[in-house]
Amino acid sequence: MIYLDHNASTPVRPEAQAAMAACLAEHHANPSSLHRDGQRARAAIERAREQVASLLGAKSGEVVFVSGGTEGDHDAVIGAAWALEDRGRRVAISDIEHHAVHGAAQVLMRMGYAIERLPATREGFVDPKVVDSLPADTTLLSLMLANNETGVLQPVAEVATRAHARGMRVHCDAVQAAGKVPIDVRTLGTDYLVISAHKLGGPKGVGALVVSGDAPIEPLLRGSGHEHGLRGGTENLPGIVAMGVAAELAAGELGTERARLMALRQRFETGLSELARDVVIHGERAPRLPNTVNASFPGARSDRLLMALDARGVAASAGSACASGAVEPSPVLIAMGVAEDLAVCALRFSFGHTTSADEIERSLAIIGECVHAVRASTAGARA
Repeated sequence: MIYLDHNASTPVRPEAQAAMAACLAEHHANPSSLHRDGQRARAAIERAREQVASLLGAKSGEVVFVSGGTEGDHDAVIGAAWALEDRGRRVAISDIEHHAVHGAAQVLMRMGYAIERLPATREGFVDPKVVDSLPADTTLLSLMLANNETGVLQPVAEVATRAHARGMRVHCDAVQAAGKVPIDVRTLGTDYLVISAHKLGGPKGVGALVVSGDAPIEPLLRGSGHEHGLRGGTENLPGIVAMGVAAELAAGELGTERARLMALRQRFETGLSELARDVVIHGERAPRLPNTVNASFPGARSDRLLMALDARGVAASAGSACASGAVEPSPVLIAMGVAEDLAVCALRFSFGHTTSADEIERSLAIIGECVHAVRASTAGARA
């Protein structure tokens, strides 16, 4: 398979696999135990904490290990809302947030909180000026760093400046951005930032929440003092160690890998326009991740095109939710003002550290064949 679905999950780096295997073999003790073996396990976690903190420009004491992006987003959004409740019971999230953030907002709504929605422009980003019109009792604002579908980078730093000026705290889902673009929590000005290991070459089931400085937050998982008292439960030691290794590798390769992926993306988009003149690349004019292309091929529905690509050995993602023969347009694309008939034809292609220039060329040839075949079958069915 030509794997062009790195935004969904990346192949685990060999170094991270080796670190995980060694941890399983050597560190059997509970990191909370006071004996020698327990303290060796604790030291392994703290080393990983430093590695993750270095990737994000954070202090190691600000890193809280969690089970992944979804838990991290819930911890931050709900935990911060609880901690800030004396100021108000209103939270703002953008229309283009990941489902995990929308899910956290739904939990708060069931508890009686009001949710404000921040609209997206046609280019796929949130205009920082919308912060100025939020109600005064808004306590928390959530804006992702890079959209998982389009790759469009959001103006988090400017939004955070405006939000802080009005007394709001800021949460940022940086799951798709980590390891692909430089991240510094101080420059961004975020109070809470979340990443996930399996998006940057680590294993699934582990992530990190950075709680900057004295940002108020209450834990969701309680009953113990793990992770500075912010996340109860024995830590996933092998996963955390592997995440640390993956974070260190990503940090070391960030400059060269970013340039390489940008070159692959440019070649890929040029190739798409050559094989389908009417292709629409969503967010094309906005700053984007170097590895992400979200493209619609008019007349080629995404579910049919995705199956055709899979049959020919190319793995990608549909830019919409497909179920029971029906295709629902992506809420992100609809929020950008994309017409429904075009949105249901969207596919996301995402590259990573295993993607080669040869794979880009071979995938372009296959995509051209598949687009032609799906369009022909659709036209035949209509006739």
